[in-house]
Amino acid sequence: MAAGRGEFFRSLMEGLERTPGPPGLPGPGGPGSARACPCYGSAGGRRNKRWPKAASGCGGRAVRPEPKSKVSQAKPSSFKENFMERLPPEILTKILSYLDASSLFCVSHVSKLFHHLASDDVMWQKIYVSEFGSQTWKPKSVDEAVVKEETEEHPAGHWKKMYFRTAAGLELSRWRRELRELSPSTGLPRLTEWVLRNMNVSWELTVRDHFGQETMLEVRRTYFFETSVIVCWSGNGVPRYSLISNFQLHGVRRDSPKSGKVKQPGWRSLIWKLDTRTQRLRFIGKDRLIKLMLLCPGLVIGLWRGQSSIAFIMVSLHFHRLVEKSLLGSPVCSYSEPAAQPHVDKSDPKFGLHGYTLHFVLHNTGSQIMSGHFRHLSGHAAGIQRGLVELKAINRTNLSQHRSLSGNIKLPWKSEMLEGSVENCCVMSLTLLDEFQKPFWCVSAPIHITMAKQQLSFDYNGEHFLMEYRNPDGEVKMKLVWLKEQRQFFLISLIIYISVFKVNKHFSTKY
Repeated sequence: MAAGRGEFFRSLMEGLERTPGPPGLPGPGGPGSARACPCYGSAGGRRNKRWPKAASGCGGRAVRPEPKSKVSQAKPSSFKENFMERLPPEILTKILSYLDASSLFCVSHVSKLFHHLASDDVMWQKIYVSEFGSQTWKPKSVDEAVVKEETEEHPAGHWKKMYFRTAAGLELSRWRRELRELSPSTGLPRLTEWVLRNMNVSWELTVRDHFGQETMLEVRRTYFFETSVIVCWSGNGVPRYSLISNFQLHGVRRDSPKSGKVKQPGWRSLIWKLDTRTQRLRFIGKDRLIKLMLLCPGLVIGLWRGQSSIAFIMVSLHFHRLVEKSLLGSPVCSYSEPAAQPHVDKSDPKFGLHGYTLHFVLHNTGSQIMSGHFRHLSGHAAGIQRGLVELKAINRTNLSQHRSLSGNIKLPWKSEMLEGSVENCCVMSLTLLDEFQKPFWCVSAPIHITMAKQQLSFDYNGEHFLMEYRNPDGEVKMKLVWLKEQRQFFLISLIIYISVFKVNKHFSTKY
């Protein structure tokens, strides 16, 4: 069936491409072809001009010159570009009727014609009834429903809106109850991992090259932690990094293999899109096989040393709103968080600068390196510099707050055939709660160690290092000391800097 349908479309495309051009242009079987002698006009046509005699030609008769200028101006490529749009709307609508909801939604963004055809109410009504026909709400009174159906006419796009509204409602009802219970230490739902696993949520990475070709990578490995998940992709079909134009991360929910349903493409929810032409690629580490590169905000790319081919791709996703981002977005638009009403307390002169709680974790794909919970963090309006509010979680001068890190700081990796570990790299998962214990700033991103240019503390005899992270919402700065005898790192300073703009927007203040 699929082969026959493919042969039909192939022959249809070839026939459209062979469609003759405008009248008067030379072509096979046309007036200027070899089968028609140019000394005669078209059949039944009049001769309005007397053409000059030529030295050679059809017996010395008048020969009409070739319209070279017209041939050079003709653009046969234009006939190939829009051959699909030259099909009758009925045939295009029939072709589109075989698509699922996700593919139909994507096709609607191709052109104005396809947007109009892909919004056909008849198609969306069939999709709606096929998926939600047995789950729709039915009124108590059938007579009221009949009267309402007769008196009201549905506006254009009604069934398309109904489909997405019902789909979103079903998705919400499946996991909203499980996400109500919050963890007192992180301020995040306790069952985020359970919901993601139970809903069969996965993540697809779409790699697009400069020629417009797209390659979809399915997840090879996932590593769940208390507040984040690390997702890894690898394979032989990934193009070289020098040819890649952008990366797109989508959340995808698939039907369980045990459900018995016909396998269909899952709904894809865009989480983020990274353009390689605008985002700078930074080197963060290497081992004997690969070099580790970071594409902000948090895409880790492992390149084989000595070449630009990709060994693996890794990203760390924070649990805050991850279920909504993975399920409630569209294939082309990411999920946007609902605008929360800002808190206002005019009686507190330091409102928005105190009462913060920090849950901080350093980990890699296999183990946890450090975990800390810090309460009652506060800043000062007089200490605001560079548009940042300073919150000290670990003070360098307070030795009782210093913490040892368990094990070495490294980031293990795996490709299809090989595996290794990059030293002095790991993942940071940060959850900062405001004084109302609501998530204020949540980050999960790779981070690496750099050698400090000068000694950071005279209390320790060892090598000093820095770990830093920054994005538009804030910065993180850590100071570490490597104790050679104990063979471990000591964290002697941890400072969080949050943007004043973010504070003012969240608390309606004017610092």
